[in-house]
Amino acid sequence: MVDPEKFDIDYFYKNPDEVWNLFVNLFLPAFNVKPNPAHYALAELEKMGKLCAVITQNVDMLHQAAGSRNVVELHGALREAVCTQCRARYPLSEAVKRRVSGAPRCPKCGGVLKPDVVFFGEPLPRDAVREAFMLAEMADVFMAVGTSLAVYPANQLPVVAKKRGAKLVIINADETFYDFYADYIVRGRVEEVLPRLVDRLKSMLF
Repeated sequence: MVDPEKFDIDYFYKNPDEVWNLFVNLFLPAFNVKPNPAHYALAELEKMGKLCAVITQNVDMLHQAAGSRNVVELHGALREAVCTQCRARYPLSEAVKRRVSGAPRCPKCGGVLKPDVVFFGEPLPRDAVREAFMLAEMADVFMAVGTSLAVYPANQLPVVAKKRGAKLVIINADETFYDFYADYIVRGRVEEVLPRLVDRLKSMLF
């Protein structure tokens, strides 16, 4: 079990080599993970014109791998590394190859590179947050899928949508913090529920 404080941004700046070693061992195996049926189901809903966008706190890019086109990444993604000094960006795979051990360095200025994901203590990317709340305000139906709705500010998105008149659908195996606010609750594993939803919609449309 890794102490989550080791992924605090202040800890990173003090101990970049240690955090990079942890990052490579814990997170980079996600590059080899494949999308599950829930990812594919959401992509299919988008293709059918029934889903406007996916807003995610995950950094694994599995939604894109499954075929989703409009994905808002609130916590960044395992896509790039950014220099902590000059802000130059590099493909994350290139940064990992460049490192011998510990933190890779920027070839332009020698600064420490940081995975471009949101660490504890960092603000969320402004553009992604703005887009997520805009989508929530415009939604007719807002689905909260596979989340406990415990993390701020993402847990405010369904509240915004509901206040703007959207129907709130919560699909989760366990209770969430906003069950009392939902119009519909579906208990179950999202990998099973979402494909059934797609099949049901197809049977109604065709």
